[in-house]
Amino acid sequence: MKISYNWLKNYIDLDPAEHSPEVLAEVLPLLGFDIEEYEKLGPPQLNNVVVGQVLEYIQHPDADRLRCCKVSTGNEGEVHDIVCGAKNFKQGDKVMVALPGAVLPGDFKIKASKLRGQPSAGMMCSAKELQIGQDHDGIMILSADTELGMPLNDLYTDGDTVFDLEITPNRVDVLSHIGVARELAAKFGLSVQYPEVKASIENGSNGTALISGVEVSAPEFCPHYTAICIKGVTIGPSPKWLKDAIEATGQRSINNVVDVTNYVLHETCQPLHAFDAGKIQGGKLVVRMAEAGEEITTLDEVERSLTADMAVIADAERPLVVAGVMGSLAAEVDQDTVDVVLEAAYFSPTSVRATSRKLGLSSDSSYRFERGIDPKGVTYAALRAVDLILEVAGGRVDGNQIEVGAEPPTLSEVQLSPDRVRQFIGFEVSDEDIQNVLESLGLVIAVHNADDGSVRWEVSIPSYRQDLQRDVDLIEEFIRVYGTDKIPESEVVARGISTQDHRIYTVNEAVADYLTGQNFDEAFLYSLRDPEETKFFFGEESFKVLALDNPLQSDQSHLRPSLIPGLLDVLKLNAARATGATRFFERGHVYREVKGQMVELVSVGFVIVADQLSREWRQREVADFYTARTLAGEILEIAGTAASKLTFKPIEQSQLWQPGHSAEAGDFAKMGFQATAGLLNMAILKDRWDIKTPIIAGSILMTPKFFERKAKRGRHLGISNQPASAKDLALIVDESVLAGDVEKDVAKFARKATQGFDCESVRIFDQYQGQGLPEGKKSLAVSMSFRAADRTLKDKEVNRAFEAIQKLISEKTEYQIRK
Repeated sequence: MKISYNWLKNYIDLDPAEHSPEVLAEVLPLLGFDIEEYEKLGPPQLNNVVVGQVLEYIQHPDADRLRCCKVSTGNEGEVHDIVCGAKNFKQGDKVMVALPGAVLPGDFKIKASKLRGQPSAGMMCSAKELQIGQDHDGIMILSADTELGMPLNDLYTDGDTVFDLEITPNRVDVLSHIGVARELAAKFGLSVQYPEVKASIENGSNGTALISGVEVSAPEFCPHYTAICIKGVTIGPSPKWLKDAIEATGQRSINNVVDVTNYVLHETCQPLHAFDAGKIQGGKLVVRMAEAGEEITTLDEVERSLTADMAVIADAERPLVVAGVMGSLAAEVDQDTVDVVLEAAYFSPTSVRATSRKLGLSSDSSYRFERGIDPKGVTYAALRAVDLILEVAGGRVDGNQIEVGAEPPTLSEVQLSPDRVRQFIGFEVSDEDIQNVLESLGLVIAVHNADDGSVRWEVSIPSYRQDLQRDVDLIEEFIRVYGTDKIPESEVVARGISTQDHRIYTVNEAVADYLTGQNFDEAFLYSLRDPEETKFFFGEESFKVLALDNPLQSDQSHLRPSLIPGLLDVLKLNAARATGATRFFERGHVYREVKGQMVELVSVGFVIVADQLSREWRQREVADFYTARTLAGEILEIAGTAASKLTFKPIEQSQLWQPGHSAEAGDFAKMGFQATAGLLNMAILKDRWDIKTPIIAGSILMTPKFFERKAKRGRHLGISNQPASAKDLALIVDESVLAGDVEKDVAKFARKATQGFDCESVRIFDQYQGQGLPEGKKSLAVSMSFRAADRTLKDKEVNRAFEAIQKLISEKTEYQIRK
């Protein structure tokens, strides 16, 4: 909603010193109306831009869209040849002319030249080109009495400020300048000066010479409809004050009568519509539901098909208006209009909203109707518009105001207690202050004193504030206008263990979120395990150190050294119950023996059934070692460790893990953690848990000191939209060399070899052993991807980096490059 500062001054006495646009820019958001845009209107200092007059014009001989004009600026009979593309002027019109030497906004310099072979010494300007309006569809047409040759800055001395406000749906009353003026008046302690209505028209149903009457066959859609006939209007350009006001709202000035209807809409929030009376067939208006498939061409020149649940205002032959949304071309007011029928009505908000959405058509009118306009504002807005039409277009009112139906009922009173206000806001404020604020908003308060000494108020609600329905709504209004800055400071007391959660807790929560997102179910298990299990998997020393002095049960006598055995119990139970659950994780504490002493560790463990057990038409990809390693790496990244730099070493011997198919990384002494991932020992699984399917698992153990270190924060880089360039390389290495080590070496060399772009990935995608290779050797195929963030890489850049990588490999390692 665009609000003009100059326009607001018509209703409240804004002191430029106390209530400047800058002050309003601070106050309006505090009242609940955010400012989306704050724009100053008015031309800058523009030299050589003066008032001119079109003496004559002819069609350009070589361009259909151009005219060759003779324009006088009143300088001793001097006439300027100007070529112009606009069509909205005629001979004798006064216009704004930029002469050679002028520099328009945007550093647009005017000089004498030729356009399509014809001389042009200047430019006739639109309002937008001069920053004095929004109209850019044609050049500015000034009033006939404007002095010829007057400079632009002498003619337009006052600028304006326009606020584009974000209004919440419940505050339809503020979708108007009077509505905003009421809010500011309440805040600044000012009084609102409502425009005086001078037209005196008695309500009645008598016919007129223009139309015989109005029939409403859909009262549930239109409970109140009024029409006023005006004869003998003169359609033409709007006066400057009206045109400036319309353009300040971002609209284009059309003509004086249509501009008045738009002006009153933005002034009062009541939409209006003006019909050309001569185009109404049958001399009667009918408010009815449309016929299915009925068509109408709306003012945006789009032909629309209507449905039976849409209301229209029609004449005897066809629909003229989509009720509450938009008029049609069939009865629009144009240059030939001499008689006008002015409509003002109340339409059902839900019906207008449904029609607007079905048609995909929104307008200033529908925007207000669908939110619920003031039911009691219809007649006032109609009479206000009549006054303005008679002022700017002449004519006379013909007959009585036609009125069908009546104003819909509105909520009249809300009960409120001053004690309730103080209890709700949490600080002391006097009854007088509360009453003054509420009355400044147009609310009327009747005070009732009870026998017990309490005070009860009956607050009368204006018809334009139907959003106020409960006592809490009135309390909100009070604190909004009274000012949240006046709320006394008080100490906020929040009792807690610490100022922030410990990292162990936050990491645990983040890990749980991640694993549940990977389709894991979380298990919560006892921290006590069977003594024989502890001895079997972790040895005699652990058996001694982790034993409880006084266990309650013989099979729960030892602190658990790992989460994995408990998770295997969970898998076995779910398999027996045929639940279909095959992925579990647990977070918790485990205990290990280190140099004869027990240490407590923070742990995360997970298990996955590698085979697909359920009967499905589509086979899913089974988990393997790389699945477990990736999950373990992600958990370590969440904990604050750069897992991508870790090297997983194969496990050669273990009771729990399958040798050759599992690996571990990290150590407690230097890194503070240890991660193990891969396949669990299949023979042990079958023997101890009767599990015959492969189980992929991961176990991450972290010391308490690990969480005392400052965690590394992740860095996110923008995604390049440039193409990547790939290079492949085959290396012959000892069969004992780990593929991960080769991958890290190549990545390190790639970082050194690239300048101005990145090697964004290094990946081993193949391994070969056999014929053609020496005994004890294997071939690893490495793929490298290069990319620049700002350009497409050239072949020579990539080749240069690729050669440098190969050179570093030859110099720094024992790897052989396979040709």
